[in-house]
Amino acid sequence: MVDLAEKFDRVDDTWHPRIVGELNDSYVKVVKLDGEFVWHHHDDEDELFLVIAGVLRMQLRDAELEVGPGQFVVIPKGVEHRPVADETVHVVLIEPTSTLNTGNVEEARTREHLDWI
Repeated sequence: MVDLAEKFDRVDDTWHPRIVGELNDSYVKVVKLDGEFVWHHHDDEDELFLVIAGVLRMQLRDAELEVGPGQFVVIPKGVEHRPVADETVHVVLIEPTSTLNTGNVEEARTREHLDWI
């Protein structure tokens, strides 16, 4: 069993996903978001963003989706996107184990190795 509230309490920074579970070839991750992320895409992986607390604005090149608590959005592989959080947002990510958080872009918030919590 995973207690999401306990896991989020252990996260004290933003844009740094932590692994909390694994199923098949995918990780379940928790992350806190605040501010704007980098525009990026994933060539081979779909991503699921499930909002637990706060409001996530998922910017796409031709639209913007507002995702609130209890809602999720799936970003298909190849779709350029940018998560934006005007205030801190708690998100559960479900994505293949091969997924790099910044996709096709390498920058200061790129996390090649993730910790389990």
